[in-house]
Amino acid sequence: TADVMAETLKRSSLGALTVGSRVNLERPTAVGARLGGHIVQGHVDGTGEILARTPSEHWEIVKISLPADLSRYVVEKGSITVDGISLTVVEAAADHFTVSLIPTTLALTTLGVKQPGDPVNLEVDVIAKYVERLLAAGQGAGR
Repeated sequence: TADVMAETLKRSSLGALTVGSRVNLERPTAVGARLGGHIVQGHVDGTGEILARTPSEHWEIVKISLPADLSRYVVEKGSITVDGISLTVVEAAADHFTVSLIPTTLALTTLGVKQPGDPVNLEVDVIAKYVERLLAAGQGAGR
């Protein structure tokens, strides 16, 4: 079980889940431990929708819609978290992005079973959000 707050229900697709629905839960990296991936916090910034899936022999490309207010934080080869899964962006457009999923991700996460039309939770890069805020503060200070 897990607890959720009103903010989580407002920004995520969790409110639509039913008993028995699968979710991805992952333990955080301990402070001082080796960081072998992207910096993610487990927050949800908004939701997208799976638009298409393109399977191949060794991976699958998934195209996901991108809300306009999050688009500026998503860049090609940058990181994004989809349903709690930290992934590398393959292609970034104004209204969508793509990720490539390896067989392990397909087998062990909810992205292996989600289909076009299904909602997904998105977390964008926190460093990009901090940089944006710092730059805006610097411009407001007359620098």
